[in-house]
Amino acid sequence: MVARDRLQVVRDVYSAYESGDRSVVEQNLTEDFVFSAPPDVGIDRATYFERCWPASRTITAYEFPRLLEAGDEVLVTYEATRTEGPRVRNTEIFGFDGDKVSSVEVYFGWNLD
Repeated sequence: MVARDRLQVVRDVYSAYESGDRSVVEQNLTEDFVFSAPPDVGIDRATYFERCWPASRTITAYEFPRLLEAGDEVLVTYEATRTEGPRVRNTEIFGFDGDKVSSVEVYFGWNLD
């Protein structure tokens, strides 16, 4: 079996946020997925979908000034266009187990507009 391109997996996850297609995110996360951001450190997969997935309704587009693979991680800096309010810039680190995302760490940036 050929390993999937991890950079493409990350792009697919962000595209799913743009389109609202939760199934794409679900199929790309491990069952023991862990999410961490300043307000939610170390939450599990179910809690991630409960707390974070609703944000998909507020994002219309992502641009990637930085998208790099380093070992078992992908580093992403994105600029997101929201349905309301200023565009934002954040950085996230996606950890991988094989070809699935096992963790995400979010580091908040700033408003662009």
